[in-house]
Amino acid sequence: MDADVIVVGAGLAGLVVGYELAAADRSVIMLDSEPLESIGGQAYWALGGLFMVNSSEQRRLRIHDSEELALADWLGSAAFDRGEDYWPRRWAEAYVNFAAGEQRSWLHGLGVRWFPLVQWAERGGYATPGHGNSVPRFHITWGTGPGLLAPFAGSVMHSRRVRIRCRHQVTSLEVDDSGVRVSGQILEPTDVPRGVQTSRASAGEFSYSAQAVVVATGGIGGNFDLVRQSWPASWGSAPQHMIAGVPDYVDGSGLKITEAAGGRVINLDRMWHYPEGILNHSPVWSHHGIRILAGPSSLWLDARGKRFPVPLFPGFDALGALRHVVGSGYDYSWFVLDQATLAAEIALSGSEQNGDLTAKNLRLLAGRMRPGPTPEVRAFQERGVDFVSAASVLELAAQMNQLVGEHLIDGESLRRVIEARDLQVRSGLGKDPQVVATAAARRFIGDRLMRVVAPHELLDPKAPGAGRAGSGGPLVAIRLHVLTRKTLGGLETDLDGRVLRPDGAALRGVYAVGEVAGFGGGGMHGYRALEGTFLGGCLFTGRVTGRALAASL
Repeated sequence: MDADVIVVGAGLAGLVVGYELAAADRSVIMLDSEPLESIGGQAYWALGGLFMVNSSEQRRLRIHDSEELALADWLGSAAFDRGEDYWPRRWAEAYVNFAAGEQRSWLHGLGVRWFPLVQWAERGGYATPGHGNSVPRFHITWGTGPGLLAPFAGSVMHSRRVRIRCRHQVTSLEVDDSGVRVSGQILEPTDVPRGVQTSRASAGEFSYSAQAVVVATGGIGGNFDLVRQSWPASWGSAPQHMIAGVPDYVDGSGLKITEAAGGRVINLDRMWHYPEGILNHSPVWSHHGIRILAGPSSLWLDARGKRFPVPLFPGFDALGALRHVVGSGYDYSWFVLDQATLAAEIALSGSEQNGDLTAKNLRLLAGRMRPGPTPEVRAFQERGVDFVSAASVLELAAQMNQLVGEHLIDGESLRRVIEARDLQVRSGLGKDPQVVATAAARRFIGDRLMRVVAPHELLDPKAPGAGRAGSGGPLVAIRLHVLTRKTLGGLETDLDGRVLRPDGAALRGVYAVGEVAGFGGGGMHGYRALEGTFLGGCLFTGRVTGRALAASL
């Protein structure tokens, strides 16, 4: 044997496995197709949000949360309804218990800290027990994704028990009575920056054997062909045009290799993509897109200028909004807002799009409390191709049509939509569900301070019928694309992380963690996620599987 355990994939989940095994004095070989500078995988680019329940941050904000409420929210969102949901549901229950228990103290002991204002993602808006978080649970890591990676990457890279072999692309996995063997290609060296597509030219071959192998290779979001192949039939046809929220190496290769070795893949038609993607003005990987994290005030319109149905408001139900976009017959939609709303409510996902949080820079962070958008949002408004602005509705509609190359938005109809919304705002109460929901959001101090703009009219009330921008500044429209991101299904695993065969027996010596395992069991999220649970799922599956392996070897 070349090591006790081989870990395939040096992303967050794989690093946590390596960390746990090294702490138990087990020898590890870690293989990854990317260069050493790319260690950490997708987690490096993440905003670093974690789903935590009844945390001290929540309690300080007078958020009343509990494991019981969180599990009810989870199960209402997951809507488990398949025979193969047995292990996913057990992983979900175990994960919620972890999020309400050991997760925070474990990470805090490793030096991880969080931004004190808890965010409210995936608000749902449906009758209980439907989808959505009942309370804010999205805790942003101080240092974002790199800050969450640091304790695990640092420990693994300096451990005498872990050997990292980068530019090693696994192409086969074989199981026999003596152990597990992985083989593949040694790729030619490269010095391209992190995230840039790397060469797959071979410079040699390798083969390693161990008592166990942990597959931690991620999902399929960078492989548009596989995304379209797995696209749920109930969603309609996959969009012809999509943009990618993950690097090119997120290609589903680990799923295919492990399935060929005898593992069972389940729920691959369950996915988590976003309808609020914009093209990156400075792309790193192919079709590089960024997700907008919007507050609840923007009008969300389809390609023809019609409002999305209730409760598909920004930040309420990502998958419901995605299905509505796809069902419209177009592969894009629009946010319509004004400059004041943009400055207060438009944020961007990703470590590189939040320089203040990533750098742990308090001076820059204080800038979020001042008027105007963040520097990163301002850069997209100035350089991005998906933003247009105008002093009047008619001019805005003309620019929207020019951007897409079709006359789909009627200016007069758009003016009437905005005027109807403004009339509700002017009342101070209103019956429009979005206006009511926005007012309700401002009862939470975190939203009131920095996520939800004070209600105001988009058009100038002194010039009725003119469609002229009001006191909030120029009108803004943002074209939104479908952004691929996460795979909710994957390799079926038991509660020790062992990959299962189609007959339910364990595939001897083969384990899976993170996204390749559907973040636990082959799909612990079911049909919908509550956000902050992807990084959390990598942490949890890596921890559980690493400790189970260490105890069994």
